[in-house]
Amino acid sequence: MKKTVFKGIATALITPLDENGINYDKFGRLIDWQIDEGVNALVVCGTTGEASTLTDEEHRSAISYAVKRAAGRVPVIAGTGSNDTEYALELSAHAVSAGADALLVVTPYYNKATQKGLYNMFTRIADASEKPIILYNVPSRTGVNIEPKTYEALAEHDNIVGIKEANGNISKIVETMARVRGKLDLYSGNDDQIVPLMALGGIGAISVLSNVLPKESVMITDSFFAGDIKKSAELQCKYHDLIDALFCEVNPIPVKAAMAAMGFCDNYLRLPLTPMEKDNEEKMLAIMKAHGAI
Repeated sequence: MKKTVFKGIATALITPLDENGINYDKFGRLIDWQIDEGVNALVVCGTTGEASTLTDEEHRSAISYAVKRAAGRVPVIAGTGSNDTEYALELSAHAVSAGADALLVVTPYYNKATQKGLYNMFTRIADASEKPIILYNVPSRTGVNIEPKTYEALAEHDNIVGIKEANGNISKIVETMARVRGKLDLYSGNDDQIVPLMALGGIGAISVLSNVLPKESVMITDSFFAGDIKKSAELQCKYHDLIDALFCEVNPIPVKAAMAAMGFCDNYLRLPLTPMEKDNEEKMLAIMKAHGAI
């Protein structure tokens, strides 16, 4: 039987950057705070972590550092996907050797792929990995969608254990769960769909919101698991304004501004990302203040 990597909330961590590279003092403080606030897992070097503009050395170093800093307190999931399968294999091998608990592997971007190509790529990475793999489907960024039939085929691989689903199409997700139920764990990749996806059998989320409100994000999933669906739904709706604000510009621009306001990073991004527009930032900070985040 496949092993569940985590249940509840995994924070898709920002990577604190400045002109000198990764600020490990702030990264370490962020990791400790997230764990103290009760998150169930951490994702490092994902989209929110600006993996696409990290150097190879930074990418590997960030994974190694996060594993050491977490020190087994929660699972660490390393983003190792790429549009170059060989590079994804290299990153995955490093993450395994560094002690990551699982790998998050995104669909290939720009060169895209057919469903056959997706199946072959994911299978090759899963064959080579000693750690379980969570597939990451985010067609708004990559231009390619993992179809339910492809999920069904991939679910037969012992080392492919979960889905971070961010396609936003509830009907497709229903079909996927009908095909893979019991074989793949489902995590919401969209903070505004945590409760809806748990209603379909999901067991949590890989969250941007939890960078800012970790304890409150965990309450959404904990309430659901405790059978208090009403409270879970109320919390989902309560934080809808902040979720909207965190995605009013392309992720991770807003969350970087938010975390800078909280003192966990500089508001520093690498081109082509640029700091948040002032009007949007002021609105977001007002919402954060209303929720007690700052």
